[in-house]
Amino acid sequence: MGYNNAVVLLNMGGPNSLQEVAPFLKNIFADPCILSIQNNTFRSLLGNMIVNSRLEKSKKIYAALGGCSPITQITFSLTQKLQARNPSTFYTYAMRYTAPFCYDVLKEICEKGIHDITLFSMYPQYSTTTTFSSFNDAASALKKLEFQPTVRLIERYYDHVLYINSIVNSLQKTLASADSEDFVLILSAHSVPISRIKRGDPYKSECEKSYDCLIESLKQSGMKFQNIILSYQSKVGPVKWLGPNTRDIIRQQAPKNLIIYPLSFSIDNSETRYELSIQYRELADSLGVKDYRVCECLNDSEDFMNLILTLTQH
Repeated sequence: MGYNNAVVLLNMGGPNSLQEVAPFLKNIFADPCILSIQNNTFRSLLGNMIVNSRLEKSKKIYAALGGCSPITQITFSLTQKLQARNPSTFYTYAMRYTAPFCYDVLKEICEKGIHDITLFSMYPQYSTTTTFSSFNDAASALKKLEFQPTVRLIERYYDHVLYINSIVNSLQKTLASADSEDFVLILSAHSVPISRIKRGDPYKSECEKSYDCLIESLKQSGMKFQNIILSYQSKVGPVKWLGPNTRDIIRQQAPKNLIIYPLSFSIDNSETRYELSIQYRELADSLGVKDYRVCECLNDSEDFMNLILTLTQH
């Protein structure tokens, strides 16, 4: 069938098998938006060293998750549900570091004769390490393809009412019949190097704005927690990263009951399914935390679909 336009969901991706772990890591650390070294040769050498040092550990993580990242399967489900809701638009997705890559996805859109594209960032808060990298990748692909469609960008939605409401709904769902006042809420975002923030990356301020909006929304909904803390996870390497670290906050707050919401992630991945749900759960258990809960990401929920449809329909 002919489509009026296309919506492409842009995310980082994740290995679809244990064989894909090495190329996935290699692609991450070859990205100048991740490893900000201008010299390509030096970046490649350092990237290979990092990959070699992390490969076996990363394989064990994905083995514990069933041999792959959940990100592709969930994203595919989301696009299928969006397609069913709005058949006149072609919904698809492109990953930054694993297939399907942006070049191939945009080539398919070009071949379908679609000339109106919305690129939708799956990162609620904008960062040069994630959002910019994905949009830059899409721009390079369009140039290579000599494809000049009308392009709209949805770059961020960190303070959008539907995004904030969806977090409130997720917290209510995860609490079920439990009382929110029995829990400390930790909003855990992916960390980035402080040097990035000093160079003008808006990520930290947008995470803080999400935190402020959420506090206001929770107040209006009458949901009270013992404390609400913004923290950062998934630090890599020796340089200074944004803090406080989620692991340290869990240690500080134990043995209180804890509920974690993965603030900067829209689709579950190894950082949520392994780091938060397995690794930090073990830490919480060892510290005597009796009730430790991790909210699912927005994933393929009705709430996230409504947000995407609202922001992309024009």
